[in-house]
Amino acid sequence: MGQKYGRIDRSILGRLPARTAHSHKGTYGKLLCVAGSVGMVGAAYLCAHAAYRAGAGLVRVVTPEENRVILQELLPEAILTTFDREHPNWGKIQKAFSWADAAAVGPGLGEETWARAVTERALLGFEGPLVLDADGLNALSAMGAETLLSQRRASLIVTPHVGEFSRLSGVSVKEIAASVPDHAVRFAVENRCVCVLKDAPTAVGTPEGTAYVNTSGNNGMATAGSGDVLTGIIAGLLAQWTKPEDAALLGVWLHGRAGDLAAEKEGYYGLMARHLIEYLPEAMAGKADQDA
Repeated sequence: MGQKYGRIDRSILGRLPARTAHSHKGTYGKLLCVAGSVGMVGAAYLCAHAAYRAGAGLVRVVTPEENRVILQELLPEAILTTFDREHPNWGKIQKAFSWADAAAVGPGLGEETWARAVTERALLGFEGPLVLDADGLNALSAMGAETLLSQRRASLIVTPHVGEFSRLSGVSVKEIAASVPDHAVRFAVENRCVCVLKDAPTAVGTPEGTAYVNTSGNNGMATAGSGDVLTGIIAGLLAQWTKPEDAALLGVWLHGRAGDLAAEKEGYYGLMARHLIEYLPEAMAGKADQDA
């Protein structure tokens, strides 16, 4: 197949989106996060919070009505669009997609009928760049990944862990684990998307045929919610009109770098997903620190 291989290291910080003196929240983009189900509101919080900390100007969360009060208390900066799980108002949800410059779908959605329906609508109807993660990927697998991905026309980033990737691709976990970069780039080329295949280390495949292997991160990041934070970081960068490949590469390295900074203070055993968000600004500030 003739793949090319590269490393994701500190130099990727040169692709961070610029901040200008004369700007406002709209300058840095509007992100839609379709996330969270009953009992999984934390996934929506982590994704949206990480997107804000990555620099997105406005973040709207589409989530079941049951999550409204919790999210408003946890993240008052977020805009909320809530719905009845039994009878979703698709016009209301479509209006939220029309508002957005970029979208993330999947963290904590669960496996209810509405989760599958909103994933399909996002893939086939949303014209901005899209990050598909977690239960969004599981819904895609259940509906037929090959068919739906072939119909997607706009930019797409998928962020599966090895188990999710196995369901998407039909390849065994053992085979994937033996050559993560090769599988990431093969999937990216075949489906015209960017594939972030999460493992230790994570690999990013591009539709042009390059596989990148990340150099940041540690085993303390193997904890609940870490993937939701990564999705939020990548989507927050996309909302700022970062190119999909750059958003994926930046997001993966920043996520790992925040984990490394967190581990220095919190230790490997006590590291939690929320710590990744806490240390993200320091990870991004490293652009000017060539010796760190």
